[in-house]
Amino acid sequence: MYRVGQTGKRPWGSWRVLAVGAGFAEKRIDVAPGQRLSLQRHFRRAERWTVVAGEGVATLGTRTRKVAAGDTVRVAPKTVHRLANTGKATLTLIEVQLGTELAESDIERLADDYART
Repeated sequence: MYRVGQTGKRPWGSWRVLAVGAGFAEKRIDVAPGQRLSLQRHFRRAERWTVVAGEGVATLGTRTRKVAAGDTVRVAPKTVHRLANTGKATLTLIEVQLGTELAESDIERLADDYART
């Protein structure tokens, strides 16, 4: 389980836990220019992304869509998804996780630019 203030550095950028409660966690995610998260899915949680700065591409299943500040994305459990920063500035989003398993252990990586599959 996450704790408020917990941080993580990743090859693509970083994250920080903003809030935690029963069945939810809220994180700030910063994706560096030209980087992207792994193609992944979760089985026991949904995610809601709100982009607050930058621009990128969200992948949900076989569809992609451009995202920028003010856009929101809903990721249902078991949906294959990825987020890529296609801009020249950091892509920042607030991610709200909702479900019964909010730990990193609920990530199934299907493809990864950093050999973490």
